[in-house]
Amino acid sequence: MTKKQKKVLYQIIAAVILIVILKLLPAFPTPVELVLYLIPYLVVGWDVLRKALKGIKNRQPFDECFLMAVATVGAFALGDYVEGCAVILFYQIGELFQSVAVGKSRQSISSLMDIRPDYANIEDADGKLEQVDPDDVEVGTVIAVQPGERVPIDGVIVEGISALNTAALTGESLPRDVQTGDEVISGCVNMTGLLKVRTTKEFGESTVSKILDLVENSSMKKARTENFITRFARVYTPAVCYSALALAFIPPVVLLLMGQPARFGDWVYRALTFLVISCPCALVISIPLSFFGGIGGASACGILVKGSTYLEELARTGIVVFDKTGTLTQGTFKVVGVHPEHGVTEDALVEAAALAESWSKHPISLSIKAAYGRDIDASRVTDVQELGGHGVTAKVDGKTVAAGNSRLMAKLGLTAPEVTEPGTLVHVAIEGQYAGYLLIADVVKPHSAQAIRSLKSAGVRKTVMLTGDAEPVARAVANQLGLDEYHAGLLPGDKVDQIETLIAAKKSKENLAFVGDGINDAPVLSRADVGIAMGALGSDAAIEAADVVLMDDDPAKIALAMRIARRTLRIVDENIVFALAVKFACLLLGAIGMASMWTAIFADVGVMVIAVLNATRALYTKDLVRKSQP
Repeated sequence: MTKKQKKVLYQIIAAVILIVILKLLPAFPTPVELVLYLIPYLVVGWDVLRKALKGIKNRQPFDECFLMAVATVGAFALGDYVEGCAVILFYQIGELFQSVAVGKSRQSISSLMDIRPDYANIEDADGKLEQVDPDDVEVGTVIAVQPGERVPIDGVIVEGISALNTAALTGESLPRDVQTGDEVISGCVNMTGLLKVRTTKEFGESTVSKILDLVENSSMKKARTENFITRFARVYTPAVCYSALALAFIPPVVLLLMGQPARFGDWVYRALTFLVISCPCALVISIPLSFFGGIGGASACGILVKGSTYLEELARTGIVVFDKTGTLTQGTFKVVGVHPEHGVTEDALVEAAALAESWSKHPISLSIKAAYGRDIDASRVTDVQELGGHGVTAKVDGKTVAAGNSRLMAKLGLTAPEVTEPGTLVHVAIEGQYAGYLLIADVVKPHSAQAIRSLKSAGVRKTVMLTGDAEPVARAVANQLGLDEYHAGLLPGDKVDQIETLIAAKKSKENLAFVGDGINDAPVLSRADVGIAMGALGSDAAIEAADVVLMDDDPAKIALAMRIARRTLRIVDENIVFALAVKFACLLLGAIGMASMWTAIFADVGVMVIAVLNATRALYTKDLVRKSQP
């Protein structure tokens, strides 16, 4: 508890003790009793009275403090001293409970996103580490990150081997192994070895700063429900104040005109009870808290939502459209098939191709060298010729090796077999003889198929893939993942047209989400109802372009994000229905004289406590994570 919360708690305890003592003492004359009960009332309620007076001074009187002040002062005027003290006492108990609940929720989210580094280590002239403010570190500076410290700024490792804990960014518990040459992002925790990192960004442009800014500003983008409750409270509070005023004076006047006893005291008491019941605390507090909890729970899972409005839109998603490369697939080429001719081994075929391609930086060449998996001995390779649009030729151990497409084979007078498998073919010839081919393709991510199944089980009606790749490749990926629809050979502008077509055909009140991997998909991300980007462990483009960012590039997290969003909205709806139902029922009972001030206390404080407790459920997502796992 904070100092302020402890102070309120002590005031509540003191007021309770004083009220109990006064109840045990014999009766006093009315003036004395009034003065004695004013002591516990002011001990616990002075803050409420001060806020009410401040609101009146600022010409904004209609809030819960004003309602409580009028109701309790009125109860004292009618001689109901105990009830007046009880109303303000229970109101403060409810406020304290709410304050603690909100504080704990914020603390939980802060701890989940506690990734802001306090310092960066720079070596001085004597080789000693000096701690400096990350803001003062220039791009290109070499910083040291010791075991147990957070990486303060994005950069590239120039020395050292270690494992990084990325849980604060991705929600992934398994460490990530890194070594010299690897990129690292701020916010990760260095677990084992000393790392020296050359910074590539300023602190303000680093991943950690962008994420913290995103989370801190998420409250600015309120959901429609949240905005409605705010507007509702602004209209509702003055309306009930005027209704209470009418209830206090109109019925007695009518009774007087009819020649019956006015009973002013009874009607004023009903009006005061009406005021206490009408306080909209439960709605005003619990609804934002629910959305806040939902965003925090998603952050814990490595899902960054830029505001409650996107959480609300995500909950109503019925169509999910995917980019292919980098989203459903890894976006890197890999040798997926080795097919040697008779008399040639697989190892010999890969080795010949890798050595022939050893001087090339083409992605296809890099994938072949990766498949070879050993250091290239450059001395074995001579007379390298790169033939644009065809492939390469080279002398490997004195033998002529050619590696390329079917056009290169035709140029050499060789016939390459017809292959229908989707992917890129690299044909290999050794000493003028056809030796076989390598099949290279973009590999589907391990969790992509599970992601599609999870989306279906989460209630998504249609899954679609848009890609610029050729038809055979797109068809193979779509069939492998079980997608409902795919469109191949698309340019960026064509993707927008396809999105427009899908939006035009969607159902009423149904949203379309697009999942892409960064700035290349920016036009489509902005056109969709919800833009979801693969964060690529801190991609600037992804963080800025999308409404939702998946920090570990796992498409299976989309279904989890939808489940979190839907449960958050369900909690919000529960609180709205419960609070309004109890309020209106008690208001009716209060107006006809069947509800006492104690009923009013339950309708205000009790409902608020229950609603806040329900709202905090949005923060906890372990059960939803389990459901989303394969």
